[in-house]
Amino acid sequence: MENHSGHAQAHHSGHHGHGGARPGGLSVSEHGYTLELDATIRTAGVQRIAFRVLGPDARPVTSFVAEHEKELHLIAVRRDTAGFQHVHPVRDGEGTWSVELALEPGDWRIFADIHPAGHDGTLTLGADLAVAGPYDPRPLPEAVRTARIGEYTVTLDGELLPGEARALTLTVRRDDRPVTDLQPYLAAYGHLVALRVGDLGYLHVHPEGAPGDGTTAPGPEIAFVAIAPSAGTYRLFLDFQHEGVVRTAEFTVPTGTAAPHPTAAARAASGHDGHHHGHAHH
Repeated sequence: MENHSGHAQAHHSGHHGHGGARPGGLSVSEHGYTLELDATIRTAGVQRIAFRVLGPDARPVTSFVAEHEKELHLIAVRRDTAGFQHVHPVRDGEGTWSVELALEPGDWRIFADIHPAGHDGTLTLGADLAVAGPYDPRPLPEAVRTARIGEYTVTLDGELLPGEARALTLTVRRDDRPVTDLQPYLAAYGHLVALRVGDLGYLHVHPEGAPGDGTTAPGPEIAFVAIAPSAGTYRLFLDFQHEGVVRTAEFTVPTGTAAPHPTAAARAASGHDGHHHGHAHH
């Protein structure tokens, strides 16, 4: 699911993972860059993992262009879409990254979202990680339009259609009151990752507008324009920050079955949206 505004494409036409409909993360190696995990079999529990990004010269890459305030965004998720984690590893001078993950038994997919210095844009590499132990796969959560995280609720408005740009709006409320003081998180008021169920094709979406641009309101709505690369079911994970805590809202969204807000289709078709403040910000 890609950010798909004309301005995003004009400024980021070189972004392989963010400028078109093709999902990322399906390959461990792309454009000469390879994700190399220190170990591909782990035991369950909270533990530190280490990895490297190897460049075309087969050496660890040590220079990256920061995207959304970080040189590398790491996503970990089990193959049944449980256990989603979005973390930011630290890198040593030799090019080895490390970070702690909470791992339950099962087969996991590890994604590294990066922009190597000298490369013409961002790319997403993916590698499998097997976690030993009794595996209890979880059924796919049902498709509902409201996610609850403690006293917060997040409502999803919009639909996904294969190959077509559509408006998505996520509205954050706390105790049934609109949240109008969301805090910037990774240079935005929301950070959305979508994964295609079945192969975990990775689709990274960012909201339109940016904190401090004079037009983007800090809630309750976080607006996106997204495109699904194919028919199917997608899992959406929205990270947002309020009162110093980052929370994650999860959704299951089949293509072509969502009920959009009456104006969402018109907004997507026209390319304008009164609730979409500014332009897509990468």
